[in-house]
Amino acid sequence: MDHSLERNGKHPEKWNWYHYFWYNTDHKVIGIQYLVTSFAFYLIAGVMALFMRAELYTPDSDLLDPNMYNALLTNHGTMMIFFWIVPAAIGGFGNYLVPLMIGAKDMAFPNLNAIAFWLNPPAGALLIASLFFGGAQSGWTAYPPLSLVTNNIGQSFWILSIVLVGTSSILGSVNFLITIFKLKTPNMTWDELPLFCWAMIATSILALFSTPVLAIGLVLLLFDINFGTGFFRPEMGGSVVVYQHLFWFYSHPAVYLMILPIFGIMSEIVTTHARKPIFGYKAIAYSSLAICIVGLFVWVHHMFTSGTPAWMRMFFTISTLIVAVPTGVKIFSWVATLWGGKIRFTTPLLFAVGLLAMFVFGGLSGVTLGTAPFDIHVHDTYYVVAHFHYVLFGGSVFGIYAAVYHWFPKITGRMYNETWGRIHFVLTFIGTNLTFLPMHQLGMQGMPRRIAMYDAQFEALNQICTYGSMLLGFSVLPFLINMIWCWAKGKPAGRNPWHSLTLEWQTTSPPAIENFDEEPIIWAGPYDYGIDTQSLETEATVEEMLEEVGQEVR
Repeated sequence: MDHSLERNGKHPEKWNWYHYFWYNTDHKVIGIQYLVTSFAFYLIAGVMALFMRAELYTPDSDLLDPNMYNALLTNHGTMMIFFWIVPAAIGGFGNYLVPLMIGAKDMAFPNLNAIAFWLNPPAGALLIASLFFGGAQSGWTAYPPLSLVTNNIGQSFWILSIVLVGTSSILGSVNFLITIFKLKTPNMTWDELPLFCWAMIATSILALFSTPVLAIGLVLLLFDINFGTGFFRPEMGGSVVVYQHLFWFYSHPAVYLMILPIFGIMSEIVTTHARKPIFGYKAIAYSSLAICIVGLFVWVHHMFTSGTPAWMRMFFTISTLIVAVPTGVKIFSWVATLWGGKIRFTTPLLFAVGLLAMFVFGGLSGVTLGTAPFDIHVHDTYYVVAHFHYVLFGGSVFGIYAAVYHWFPKITGRMYNETWGRIHFVLTFIGTNLTFLPMHQLGMQGMPRRIAMYDAQFEALNQICTYGSMLLGFSVLPFLINMIWCWAKGKPAGRNPWHSLTLEWQTTSPPAIENFDEEPIIWAGPYDYGIDTQSLETEATVEEMLEEVGQEVR
C-alpha cells in the first residue's frame, strides 16, 4: 500500500478520483491506470488507422505524404500492440484481478508494480514524439537495412519507447509469478485456481523468456543507427537475418502474450454466463502452459522468404501446426461449456462468442500461413494483414471489451446499460468483418502491404475496407457513452450481479482498499455452476450461504 496516503496511521476508506492520477501502489488503482491509459493510446492508434484507410480510399497518394503514411503505419501497429492490447490485458486486468482472485491483499511487490506502470506514459510520449521528428518509417518490425537509413531521430525514439515498455513487461511478469505462487490464499488448491490466473502464469513465463531477446536486438540496432557499429550492417560483416531472428523470437510469442490473458478471460466469462461448469478445467489450464512452451519454437515461419534452409522450414511448419492443438483444446472446451448451458446473452457473452468466431477464422488463415509454400505466395501481402487483425482485433480486442463489460460492475459498483452494450457489439462485429474480410482477397490477388499507392485494380475492395474502418471507429462512441455515463449514474450493481463463484465477487463492489476484511472462504469451486449453486437467484442468497459456511468454519 502507498503509505504516503495514510491518514492517522490508517488508509482512507476509499480512493478519490485524484488518487488515480499519481503514484499509487494499490493493485486495483494500477489496474485502472493501465486500462484508461491503454484505451487512450487505442484511440490515438485508431485515428492513425482512419487516416491510413482514408489515404487508401484511392490508388494515388492524395491525402498523406508517403513518408508520413509510413510513420503512421509504424506507430499504429506499435501502439496497438505494445500500448493497447498488452498493457490492457496483462497490466490492466492482470493487476486488477489476480490478487482478488487468489484472496491476496495486493501484489507481492507493490512499488515494483507501480514503477512498471509509470514506465508506460513516458514510453508512449516518446513514440508520439517520434512523429514530430519525421517518425520511424520502417514499420513495427524495424527491419534493417531500412531502419538504418530512414530517420535516425524518429527511429531512435521508437527503439527507446519499446525498450521502456519491454522493461515494464519484465517487471510485471516477475511480480505476477511471485504473487500467484506465494500469496495464494492457503485454503485454495491448485485445482481451484481460476483459469485466468493459469493464463497469467503462462503469459508471465513467456514474457520472461522472450522479452529480453527483443531488448537485446533493439539495443544493438540503436548502436548501429547512432554509434557506427555493424551488428546488422552487411557491409561491416553484420547480418540482417540475425536481427529478424532476435525480433521474431519475441514478436511471435507476443501474439500469445496478447491472447493468453484473453483466453483466461474467456474461460471466466463463458462459464459464468452459461451457468455451467467449465468443460475440461485441467485441459484448459495445461494447454496454456503448452502454448507457452511450444510458442517459443515457431518464430521462423515469419522468415520463410529470408533464405531459410529447407530443414528449418519443415521444422517450423510442423511446430506452427502443433501450437494450434492446445488452442483448439480451449476452443472445444468453451463450445462444450456453452452447449446445453442456461445461456444469458449479456454483452460480455456476446463479445465472447464474437471472439470465438473471429479467432477461429483468423486461426484457420494462420494455419495456411504456417505452411511454407502458401506463405511464400502471400508473404507481405494484405492476406497477412487480414490474418493478424482477425486474430488480434477479432480476438484480443473483443476479449478486452468482454472483460470490461463483465467486470465493470465490480470495478465501479454500477451496472452498464445493456442496450448500449449490444449496439456496441453489433457495430464492432460488422465493422470488423467489413474492414478485414476483403483484405484476404486483396492479398490473394497480390496487393502488397505497407504501401500508400497501389494498382487501380484493387480500388473497389480498398474502398469497402475504408467504409468498414469508419464504422469501426464510430462503434467506439456507444462504448464511451455507456462507460462514462454508467460509471457516474448507473444502477448500483451490488456485490455479485452475475452470481459468479470466483473470489473477487466475495468482496464489495468496488472492492475495499485491502480487498477483503478477513481471509476469504473457498465455499465452492470457481466453476461449480449447477452444483447446488444454480438456484442462487439473488445476491442475498449468496451472502446467506457465505454466512452459514463462515459459521460452520468458525
